[in-house]
Amino acid sequence: MSNLSARTIAFQAQERNVFFHILTGCNLSCQHCYINTEQHGSNTLSAETIAKWLKLFAHPEKKTNLVLLGGEPTLHPELPFAVQAAKSLRYNTITIDTNGFLHNSLLEKINPHDAVLSFSLDGPSSEVNDAIRGDGVFSVCTENLQKAVQAGFEVSVIYTVSAINLAHLHKMPSLLKKFGVSHFFIQVIGLRGKSAENSSEAPLQITPKQWLDTVPQIAQEAAESGLHVIYPKVFLEENETFECAGNVAENFFIFPNGRVYQCPLCEDYPLNSHKIENDELITRDGLTEKNLFSLNIQEGCVMNKLLQGGNIEYLPSGQPKHRISCCLLKQEISPR
Repeated sequence: MSNLSARTIAFQAQERNVFFHILTGCNLSCQHCYINTEQHGSNTLSAETIAKWLKLFAHPEKKTNLVLLGGEPTLHPELPFAVQAAKSLRYNTITIDTNGFLHNSLLEKINPHDAVLSFSLDGPSSEVNDAIRGDGVFSVCTENLQKAVQAGFEVSVIYTVSAINLAHLHKMPSLLKKFGVSHFFIQVIGLRGKSAENSSEAPLQITPKQWLDTVPQIAQEAAESGLHVIYPKVFLEENETFECAGNVAENFFIFPNGRVYQCPLCEDYPLNSHKIENDELITRDGLTEKNLFSLNIQEGCVMNKLLQGGNIEYLPSGQPKHRISCCLLKQEISPR
């Protein structure tokens, strides 16, 4: 029986996380893609703009973690430049989230010590993964993932749990260990982008019971096998206090059209707290996500209640069956 237990990663006031979408274009069309070009733009930022925007969020006095995203960020020919620009600005960690195609010969153009490569893989086989991400994706992603490990990169895998692949999650730890992966991120699917559009036709979300009965146990098994595992807190225990990252932490979600959000749940709406105009960061007036962070409700996360209220189950008394945590609150299980 495992004696490893998950710990909640508390929000750190002196830590900043910058999620920078340098473009929104992608070579895939995944069922749960959250990119919404109407809200996020469809342009590709120039190298000059990337450098200027990175400078806006650099803060050498604080630990600042950078995640470079798309769409598919490796489609951007200036991605290696972006990594070097971030290094020169003293970002503490640099992660590239990729679908695994590694365009523009990325492995040959960046140093393995300069960035972590985080691969999206939503199944332990082509039958499962490719039903979500497209024909042939599993083969390409796993081949390039192994090349990255062999080249000396720190490699992690993100698995977005859905109704399609939940039953196959338990097969992932052994597969990742075989590939030499060190970190495993289990993600919950959100009602954003395509998931929101298709929620009434073919729901991808799983129930609270399915999540609680499955994910924590498999996360423990993955850690027992030697993986470092992180997954969303999702539901609060009775004695836990709700905290919103928008109030107690610094997280910025930057899009190519200049919108800057603090809460990812808001990204389908023009509720962004900040915007970038003429390469300057401006705090927006009027009603934005920031005005809502301080609201205290029995359901926990006010954004979840407002934007994804269908996720919440209620008891006959009218009390929520589960309180929803901030979507940025994580659980971590370190290997032995």
